[in-house]
Amino acid sequence: MIIEKIINNNIISAYDEAGAELVVMGRGIGFGTKPGKKVPEARIEKVFEIKSASVAKKLKELLADMPLEHVEISNDIISYAKNNLKLKLNQSIYVTLTDHINFTLERYKQKIQPKNALLWEIKRFYPQEFQLGQYAVQLIGKRLGIRLPEDEAGFIALHFVNAEYGTDIRDALKFPNLLKDILDIVKDELKIELDEDSLHYERFVTHVKFLLQRIYRKELLPDEEQELVQMMRKKYPQEYICSQKVAEYIEKATGSKISGEEVMYLSIHIRRVTMSEEEEEKDV
Repeated sequence: MIIEKIINNNIISAYDEAGAELVVMGRGIGFGTKPGKKVPEARIEKVFEIKSASVAKKLKELLADMPLEHVEISNDIISYAKNNLKLKLNQSIYVTLTDHINFTLERYKQKIQPKNALLWEIKRFYPQEFQLGQYAVQLIGKRLGIRLPEDEAGFIALHFVNAEYGTDIRDALKFPNLLKDILDIVKDELKIELDEDSLHYERFVTHVKFLLQRIYRKELLPDEEQELVQMMRKKYPQEYICSQKVAEYIEKATGSKISGEEVMYLSIHIRRVTMSEEEEEKDV
C-alpha cells in the first residue's frame, strides 16, 4: 500500500496494488512519513476499504480531528454488529456512527444528555438493534469510564436501522412511529387486540419492516399476481380492506405508491396475526 495523504498521526489514506482507495488506522502510522511512501505495515490496526468515493471523502474529513479512541470504539461496535449479529450494513455507518459517538461524548462533557422520545418503540420494534445499542453503551463505559443512559442505546440503535435500510437517519427516526401506527390501524379496523408474544405477530412486524425497507430502496414488488390478489380480496374481505388502509397510510407517510401485490401480502399477514391457533387450524 502506498500513502496518498496523511490525515493525522494515527490515520492515513492510501492506495493498494489494484488502485483501490483505503483509509488506514493505527497508532503513530502517519508519524515521520509522507505521501508516496509505503504504508508502515507493522503499525496497521484497521483498514477501511470504502467503495463509495463520497463516503470515503466524508470519513477522511471526519477522522482528521477526532480522538483515536472514539474511532476505535465505533469500529469495534460495527465489527460486533457484522460478526456477531450478522447485520448487513451500508458503509455509511462508518461515518454516521463515528460522528454520532464523537458528538455524544462531547455533549457528555458538557453535561448534555438528551431524552429519546422513541425509546419504547425502538425497544419494541427493533430489539436486535437496541441490544447492539446496549452493547455500545457498555463498551463506551468499559473503555472510557463514561456511563451513558439507556436513551443513548436507542439513538445508536437507530443508526444501525438506518444503515440496514440504506436510508437517511431522518427517515430511520420515522420507522418506530410508522410501525406503531400500522399496528394501531390493524387493531382499530378489526377491533382486536394483538398477541405481541405470538409468532404471527413477530412475522407481521418483520414483514412491515421489510416492506419499509423495499420502499426506501425502491424495490417494491410489481403487480404480477393479479389472480392471487383477487382471491384474497374475495376470501378475506375485512383483512384486505384493512391492508388497503395500511397501504394508504404508508403511501401518505412515505410518498411511495404501494402495489396490489404488496397489499395482498399485507392482507395475508394481517389474516395470520388476527387469528387464534384454533381458527388457524380450521382455516388450513
